[in-house]
Amino acid sequence: MTDGRTVTLQDVQDAAARIGPVVHRTPVLCSRTLDELVGAEVFVKCENLQRAGAFKFRGAYNAVSRLSAGQLAKGVVAYSSGNHAQAVALAARELGTTAVIVMPEDAPRSKVEATMGYGARVVTYDRYTGDRIALGEALAAEHGLTLVPPYDHPHVIAGQGTATLELIEETGDLDALLVPVGGGGLAAGSAVAATGLLPGIRVIGVEPEAGDDTKRSLEAGRRITVPVPRTIADGQAVAAPGELTFPINQRLLDDITLVDDEQIRDAMRFAFERLKTVVEPSGASGLAALLTGRIDPLPRRIGVILSGGNVGAERFAEIVQG
Repeated sequence: MTDGRTVTLQDVQDAAARIGPVVHRTPVLCSRTLDELVGAEVFVKCENLQRAGAFKFRGAYNAVSRLSAGQLAKGVVAYSSGNHAQAVALAARELGTTAVIVMPEDAPRSKVEATMGYGARVVTYDRYTGDRIALGEALAAEHGLTLVPPYDHPHVIAGQGTATLELIEETGDLDALLVPVGGGGLAAGSAVAATGLLPGIRVIGVEPEAGDDTKRSLEAGRRITVPVPRTIADGQAVAAPGELTFPINQRLLDDITLVDDEQIRDAMRFAFERLKTVVEPSGASGLAALLTGRIDPLPRRIGVILSGGNVGAERFAEIVQG
């Protein structure tokens, strides 16, 4: 990491070595039904089966594990709608430190309870009127905590890229990679890993239609802020792409495609019924783009990241039933 703002393939590989003994090497699913339905060979990376239920544990552990003894003694703070919250809480517990997490009042109850279950203290705010970044920074300043952002941090980005590193190590050449986009950390890390290993690969980000901030930003050539999205994909309900993630995605993403809540719901149902796996709305957006035929021209071999599975039983049933 030459200047702290650029993430390289070597950074992702270094992160993989650091977090390897702690994270799950998640399975890659193949489905003849999916292949026939789509008309391509599809490899599904199941980060919904990662520790803490999402890819976020990779970046959180990579970042927290690099803190000094003094920083660990004081603790960490993070802001998140749920998956980064759980990831930082678990990373803090694993590394013997404490965590304070700023979460929206309407965050899924299952995510709040899981975060508290890992030992973190939760501070809530209104996502439509409050400023989570300001709250996180204020808590850090007041208590001497180290802030671990959900995506705008080079060690977090590098950690997230390790999922794609594993996927390509297992599958070999891929023609395209579909990855959900929220703040852009997973997309950026994935794009760095994918293009570093497979220079000809197409990396396609997927956003909910209600929160197309990255698509608009790429089209404008600068970061665009949209109203806080109202979508079932709460993990992708971001108003603007990250300051560090955007230039990486601007350089390496080939395209952004959009899916609506109904298409995400259908993808969650397909994953449950045909792949026998539970995926949360944000985690299903890449699969939704593939199932709805949004990818044109259609590549021959496609990787899809199911980014998370943190959804309670009642909420899952409510979503898939419409």
